[in-house]
Amino acid sequence: MRFCIVGAGFSGAVLARRLAEAGHQSVVLDERRHVAGNCHTERDAATGIMLHRYGPHIFHTADREVWDYVNRFGRMMPYVNRVKALSGGAVYSLPVNLHTINQFFGTTMNPAEARAFVAAQARRDITEPANFEEQALSMVGDRIYRAFFRGYTRKQWGLDPTELPASILKRLPLRFNYDDNYFNHPFQGMPADGYTAIVAGILDHPGIDVRLGCRFEEAGGDFAHVFYTGPLDRYFGYQLGRLGYRTLDFEEVRAEGDLLGTAVLNYCDEDVPFTRISEHKYFAPWEADRFTGTVCFREYSRLGGAEDIPYYPIRLVGEKSMLSDYVALARRTQGISFLGRLGTYRYLDMDVTIREAMDAATATLERLAEGAAPPAFFLDPLG
Repeated sequence: MRFCIVGAGFSGAVLARRLAEAGHQSVVLDERRHVAGNCHTERDAATGIMLHRYGPHIFHTADREVWDYVNRFGRMMPYVNRVKALSGGAVYSLPVNLHTINQFFGTTMNPAEARAFVAAQARRDITEPANFEEQALSMVGDRIYRAFFRGYTRKQWGLDPTELPASILKRLPLRFNYDDNYFNHPFQGMPADGYTAIVAGILDHPGIDVRLGCRFEEAGGDFAHVFYTGPLDRYFGYQLGRLGYRTLDFEEVRAEGDLLGTAVLNYCDEDVPFTRISEHKYFAPWEADRFTGTVCFREYSRLGGAEDIPYYPIRLVGEKSMLSDYVALARRTQGISFLGRLGTYRYLDMDVTIREAMDAATATLERLAEGAAPPAFFLDPLG
């Protein structure tokens, strides 16, 4: 059978490859001039540094099958994400760990002492946090919250933390040891040749026809089924309204030598307009010493407009209501399935994106073998 897959990021590429290996043909469309979507990387012409053009992407997973899959198409190099944070004129390690706590309070506590100390700082009267701020106060108290979370969150989301769900903060770790590895997954790394090379390798199959610079709305063609990884609301012409996203603006900074001395430095103070700076040669520590120059990007977050690249789905009350209406509309539409970050309006890490695409391909092949069409969604976007 011949399918149309809209989007040449990880979702579309993994799905196309699985279908191709099962004997099916796919046309993969992407309106950008490159594959890999927001994971796109490329060598900087002036310095040779591998740049993450749409912001830093660090691969981490607990899924061995996904880890083996990406290593099939590219060589993953060891990389540990160690984030630094500037707050009140001092630099700390994130996530908040024993070193952060001792440095911030000027103490030398051991793990048990620090755990008891933070527990004493926490707001005990908040038993069921109703929002981000209450969740933070119930975990770490006012001082740590204001130093590391409040200002950064207001800049990142453009909202007061009392307007954000408590679930956002539940994902952030708090450690009572000196572990400053930002992630807690057994498999972590960075591709030696960048993410774009991996996605290009996945798409390199005679059963896959990749067409770049091609909008789905203008493509035409006769297909057995369409798999759409673009924005859900865009497919329906925004007839029910636009789902909200935060977008990012990047300000490039070039210099000789180093500027940060690390890959990522968060700026927690609200009076600093950007959220973080990333120094991209440090995303490839195995080669960083060979570059005499450096390329950094200041990152600014704002509400996305009609022409902006969508990064983070907002998913507050208004968006969830609109999403529910779009999901109902999609389920009434024949011949199309929605998947991926934009197709399901969910924030997804790369490993989850790959896993869901692998599972979608398996489900599709099973449905086809039964003579049935693939579903509108392989996972419930409202779940």
